[in-house]
Amino acid sequence: MQTNKWYTTNKIINDPVHGFMTIEYKLLLDILDHPWMQRMRRIRQLGMTNLVFPGAQHTRFQHALGAMHLMRLAMDTLLYKGTLITEDEQRAAMAAMLLHDVGHGPFSHALEHSIVAGISHEEISMILMERMNNQMGGRLDRCLNVFQGQCKPFLHQLISSQLDTDRLDYLKRDSFYTGVSEGTIGSERIIKMLDVCNDQLVVEAKGIYSIEKFLIARRLMYWQVYLHKTVIAAERMLIQILRRAKNLSRQGKTPFAAPQLQFFLENEIDTSNFDEYETIRNFTMLDDSDIMSAIKVWSLSEDRTLATLCTWFLNRRLFHIEESNTRFADAQIDDLRQRAQKALKIDINETNYFVLMGQVTSNTYNIYKDRINIKVDDNTINDISDMSELNLEILGDKDTKWYLCYPRGI
Repeated sequence: MQTNKWYTTNKIINDPVHGFMTIEYKLLLDILDHPWMQRMRRIRQLGMTNLVFPGAQHTRFQHALGAMHLMRLAMDTLLYKGTLITEDEQRAAMAAMLLHDVGHGPFSHALEHSIVAGISHEEISMILMERMNNQMGGRLDRCLNVFQGQCKPFLHQLISSQLDTDRLDYLKRDSFYTGVSEGTIGSERIIKMLDVCNDQLVVEAKGIYSIEKFLIARRLMYWQVYLHKTVIAAERMLIQILRRAKNLSRQGKTPFAAPQLQFFLENEIDTSNFDEYETIRNFTMLDDSDIMSAIKVWSLSEDRTLATLCTWFLNRRLFHIEESNTRFADAQIDDLRQRAQKALKIDINETNYFVLMGQVTSNTYNIYKDRINIKVDDNTINDISDMSELNLEILGDKDTKWYLCYPRGI
């Protein structure tokens, strides 16, 4: 009987984006079978984006598998070119990619901005990975080291950088499921062009055009998909729903919800107490279905503001949204709030749930951080911005847009 905790396996998964993917190690199968990882099947990768692109129904679980697969391909390429990567490092890097999004809450980032305060999904992922490591008897020690950058620099760059396997998967996967062809990238071509110099990840010069296309595709996907104005309107409406439910709970009027959601409505959760047992237990049971079930019930709530928001959300009567390169005038916002008060017959203070302003930012390539290094024939290393015919300084500028959301027809 095999007792080695690292023994290899030969599990094959058929993925519509990358084709056949092989699970090589029992450790990876054990991670996939863990309840916290299985929760990723019940969280959509793109949150509310399916309200604009109906095919965007893929999950965080699918993305994690794809990112792990690309990590395997990237390490195979580097091994072929003579880079030393031990089997322990290979296994740890693949495990890190499987777990890199395990801290995501329902509907992508909506939970971070409403019922959990001041803690990002990256921080939550780290907390959960440490707990899983304790449960698994320290088998994730090396995985945690790689995830935190306590490893060979190029390995961490494959996990988190401007050219990591996370981005290589989600751009191609999100393009596939949304049908937005502008996001299609040659991830396999890019991976074949990878190399290592002085422990840093580099790209061979002949791969520069693939990198340029990757950067352009990323910019297009942000404004056409991730920051599409209707997607923003839907996400802000969801955030307002959760805010209202949370505020009602503070008044002792907690609306009906599944126990795991009710816990977050009734308690103030932030960085100081997230790692407590009760918080983690409830968070790891929370998924998209809990939120949608609550919204269906809340659409019949006696609280008019909550009921209206939930009914509109369920029936896709989303906020009207305007975008601008400059901040909207306070007078315009005040006028919209007065019109909303009259049309909805609500208190003026509650119009804050229906009229809101904010901003979104996209930064495609930061030329001052996590550079993409290009290796030329004489082994000279240059940043892509020094070699590309594109003006990457423009792509590196923060592109910010202001938005103004308010009810339709007022």
